[in-house]
Amino acid sequence: MSKPHVLVTGATGSQGGHVARALLAAGHAVSALVRRPESDAAAALAREGATLVVGDLTDVPSLVAALEPVDAAYAVTTPFGDGVDAELAQGRAILAAAREAGLGWLLLASVASAGRADVPHFASKAAIEDELRATELDWTVVAPSYFYENVAGGARDGRLPVPLPGDVPLHQLALADLGAAVAAILARREEHLGARIELAGDAPTPREMAAALGAVHVETPLEEVEARSHDLAAMYRFLRDPGYGIDVAAVRERYPEVGWRSFADWAAARA
Repeated sequence: MSKPHVLVTGATGSQGGHVARALLAAGHAVSALVRRPESDAAAALAREGATLVVGDLTDVPSLVAALEPVDAAYAVTTPFGDGVDAELAQGRAILAAAREAGLGWLLLASVASAGRADVPHFASKAAIEDELRATELDWTVVAPSYFYENVAGGARDGRLPVPLPGDVPLHQLALADLGAAVAAILARREEHLGARIELAGDAPTPREMAAALGAVHVETPLEEVEARSHDLAAMYRFLRDPGYGIDVAAVRERYPEVGWRSFADWAAARA
């Protein structure tokens, strides 16, 4: 059976870009939804084989036009530009367009523990999930945890600031492994229809993360994070206790084809 043609939204961003590249590597036809096809990030995707499709997550007609030719979509929404209300609007536009286009399968990018934590961007993603479940669409929710790349460049002068105590495990994964997991999910449609999949490939403590990066962990006060972003401060309060609580061994066993890398292996390759 031929592999589905997939539209990836947010394809010039970190998450969407890694998913698009993983799907191309797995042999999928990939359309990348972009606002600015002339941008360097869009041009790089085109060179790697993606078809650029101009559209906007708030413009339903452009989304319908992008979705009509494809078999499936990996839809990324974000609250970090214009806030959670804007993310809700993006999600609702995607759902409306997917229904109008008769999309065969919507893979919605969410976050692990959405709906069970008092974190604004968790709540907005949970609300989009709820609205998705009320549709007649075939769907899967892909819910990654924290990304290794969140600390990329964070270790400076031998110090790694993380707003968590040094001994608290933090469930997380590499963006490249997220892309490979999406490819694995697409290869096993019936298993994943109507399912919510939480993903993590490792759960190192901040102290272990720092050691892997050749640094010493420094616990950033939550007050400093709160001064920059209430949303992120709420997330780190949740990650302190109770945290995501993902069974990493079970995730690795379910998707062995991903070739999950540990944080230490990721850090070593980066070095």
